[in-house]
Amino acid sequence: MAEENKIYVTEEGLQKLRDEYDHLVHVVREEVKSELAEARSLGDLSENADYDAAREKQSQVESRIAQLENMLSHYELIDTSKKTNKKIVHIGSTVKILFMDTNQEAEYSIVGSTEADPLNGKLSNETPLAQAVLDKKIGNVADVNVKVPYQVKILDIH
Repeated sequence: MAEENKIYVTEEGLQKLRDEYDHLVHVVREEVKSELAEARSLGDLSENADYDAAREKQSQVESRIAQLENMLSHYELIDTSKKTNKKIVHIGSTVKILFMDTNQEAEYSIVGSTEADPLNGKLSNETPLAQAVLDKKIGNVADVNVKVPYQVKILDIH
């Protein structure tokens, strides 16, 4: 499987994906079927707003189910255990960095894109900052290639 097709997730993220999938398949899909049946019973489908709304909801639900099925068949578990290499930054690492231009420190966990939450310190492995620090060691300075490039220094990895 090509590297770019992998979906990186932690155990917690994987469980959330599985829970969402189960809920959509076993609860929401059944609710939508009922809504469609009820809307059909109202008669003329050509001018039935309830039917149109139910069909739109069905389309969205089925699209998300397909997306989740793809994720669940192409995931790679991020090892966040203590035995992983703490000498280099990898997906699953928590890294403390210093922004060289502002002299500000920040700490981010490098996670897969499905779990990214930058406001809570979870940075997608696909972001320019994460790309810049991946495979670097403590003390390395990394160039972040964005419109206005900047540098960060890796202070700690855990």
